[in-house]
Amino acid sequence: MKKYLIAGLLVWMPLGITFLVVRAIVDFLDRTLLLLPYAYQPDTLLGFHVPGFGVLLGVIMVLATGMIVANLLGRRIISAWEALLARIPVVRNLYAGIKQILEAVLAGDGKSFRKVLLVEYPRKGVWSLAFMTSSDLGEVQEKTESDVISVFIPTTPNPTSGFVLMIPKSEVIEMDMTVEEGLKMIISMGVVVPKYNKIVLVDELNTDKL
Repeated sequence: MKKYLIAGLLVWMPLGITFLVVRAIVDFLDRTLLLLPYAYQPDTLLGFHVPGFGVLLGVIMVLATGMIVANLLGRRIISAWEALLARIPVVRNLYAGIKQILEAVLAGDGKSFRKVLLVEYPRKGVWSLAFMTSSDLGEVQEKTESDVISVFIPTTPNPTSGFVLMIPKSEVIEMDMTVEEGLKMIISMGVVVPKYNKIVLVDELNTDKL
């Protein structure tokens, strides 16, 4: 009975949690429909509620914004908007920090969160998974004797919090696992371990013997 109960939970719990998360996201995005005039809202036109229109509207808004800011006029509008935000004491620091983080993470040619590393933390002989966030540290690099990189060590099961450390590049081990696999391992508290196919190199002499 215990085996059957666990097998059933492994089927239904991921489905249930996924459904609840997706429904919460859809419900949140459906609220963007309130930005439309009441007469043009889908619920008013159709006479009943259809979940998901908010997702479509959100995608259209993001795409339209991207098309606008991609040209010269759009960039000028954004520059004027950011100049206005820069005059607001609290908002300017918050907006600038969030934008810099998103630009570093979402940039296609960036190196942030592209590599999974193994570092000795919190002491020698104890290893922790980390993500490389930057290899260009400016003043930090100039004032250290060794070549250092910035790494983020997330906490489990909530990977959005953690520690930022400056570690010598020679003291980290680069992993073959992907960032997604590393996050799964951290969120699952080490239960979900990605498969690793070890490649054994055999020299020509040993190959001939085989």
